[in-house]
Amino acid sequence: MKPAETPVQKPPAAAPALVIDDRGGGAPATDWRFFTDAVMGGVSGGAMSVESVAGRAALCLRGRVRLDNNGGFIQMALDLPAVAGEWRGIEIDVLGNGRRYGLHLRTAGMTRPWQSYRTSFEAAPAWRTLLLPFDEFVPYRFSGALQAGDLRRVGLLAIGEAFEAELALGRLALYR
Repeated sequence: MKPAETPVQKPPAAAPALVIDDRGGGAPATDWRFFTDAVMGGVSGGAMSVESVAGRAALCLRGRVRLDNNGGFIQMALDLPAVAGEWRGIEIDVLGNGRRYGLHLRTAGMTRPWQSYRTSFEAAPAWRTLLLPFDEFVPYRFSGALQAGDLRRVGLLAIGEAFEAELALGRLALYR
C-alpha cells in the first residue's frame, strides 16, 4: 500500500460533517465487524472492543498482525448507508501506538473482496482529528474514480507488516 501524505489536522472552522459514528456524543454505529487474515489462511489474531481510552469513549482494534501463510491484517469494518451529497473525504478521531494504519473504502461497484480504495495514516499516542481526502485514496485492484455517493463500507486495518496493533476510534464522519 502506498502511504498517503500526512493527513491534515482539522481546521478550527470546518464545514459541517455527516457523522457516521461518534462514540462520545450521539448514537454510535453498532454494526462494526471484526475480521482477520484467517479468511484467506493467515494467522493474525486480535479483537475489537468498546471501552474508554485516554478519557474518551472508543471502538478499539487490538491484536498481532503476522505475515505467516500469506497473511497480514486485522480489520474492523462498517457497512455504510447510502450517502448523498458532495463530500471531500473521511474525518476520523483516532489514538494509537504511533504505527501506520490503513483506511479502506469499498463502493457499490466492487464485486471482489480484495478491491478497495486505500490510504494510510499514523495513529499517534494522543487523540487527533485527521482529514483523509478522497483524492488521496488509491484504487487497489479496481479502477475508476471514487464517488462518495457510491460508498458502501469503511474498514480500519492494521496491515502489511508484522506488529502489535493498538488503534482507538472515537469518531468517524464525512466532511465537505
